[in-house]
Amino acid sequence: MELKQAIRARVSTAAVTDQAPTDAQLRELLAIAAHSPDHAALRVWRLVSLRGADRERLGAALAAGFGDPAGSPEAAKTAAKAVRAPLLLGIVAAPREHPKVPTWEQIAATAGVVTTLQLLLFEAGFTAMWRTGPAIDLAEVRDVMGVAPTELLLGWLYVGGTAQAAARGGDPDVGDRLSPLPAADDRAQSPS
Repeated sequence: MELKQAIRARVSTAAVTDQAPTDAQLRELLAIAAHSPDHAALRVWRLVSLRGADRERLGAALAAGFGDPAGSPEAAKTAAKAVRAPLLLGIVAAPREHPKVPTWEQIAATAGVVTTLQLLLFEAGFTAMWRTGPAIDLAEVRDVMGVAPTELLLGWLYVGGTAQAAARGGDPDVGDRLSPLPAADDRAQSPS
């Protein structure tokens, strides 16, 4: 699949099959994704791979973190969120002080790697959906994920085989998303 075709066809979908890339395939794709823009090549990002029982450990941490009573239907429902895909990739960023690279740019570089990895996974025949939410800040979840106090948990890529081709319309209208620099006289009237 060509890159433009992969990008146009990519869509976030929760429905995946049990097929997932091997660790070797994942390393190869991640090595390519690591070419994403990264000012000063800080590589503040890392991914945590969860397969099999590791996903169940995360599910138990989710249930505990949200205060679901152990053994309850609520706990089972919450824990099941972690096993919706055969592979979860925890996205962790560890921004650090740098004289030329602000924290926001380091987080943006992390997002760039993850977005590129998503596209590469899609091109390779997999589906990868980035999920976030309040769970990223739960102490129980951060603990089971091995996230240090100085690190940010930015969510998970849920990775699996493509269950079905998603219908997608044409390219979105982006005409109002690109504009020239306003003339000096127009700046006061620009929307903020």
